[in-house]
Amino acid sequence: MKRHEAREKAMQTLFQLDSTEMSPEEAMTHIVGEEQDPFYAQLVNGTFDNRSEIDESLRTKLEKWTLDRLPKVERTVLRMAVYELQYMEETPAKVVLNEAIELCKTFGDENSGRFVNGVLSKYND
Repeated sequence: MKRHEAREKAMQTLFQLDSTEMSPEEAMTHIVGEEQDPFYAQLVNGTFDNRSEIDESLRTKLEKWTLDRLPKVERTVLRMAVYELQYMEETPAKVVLNEAIELCKTFGDENSGRFVNGVLSKYND
């Protein structure tokens, strides 16, 4: 599985986890089956396991927004991207931002990418 595809599948899995009582393992099996790419599994498990720290970090970057008010797509993309930025330092920040914007184009609306880019760009300050 290529990294872009792994991010798309991770986005779908984390989106599902945001509104169900499934475990990460159940959600991953539902999305990709038994064969799981290590990068995909790391994104899902890492984002899920570190969600409270990630959310706290995001709260400091959101202006005039709360996490609860964010559309679910943007919230999920932001959480996953912040996980990559803060916990997977081998991935260049520019790649993380570009991938997050692409995920917004695929799963969000026409304003999603700009919003997510604006929030994530604050991590480079």
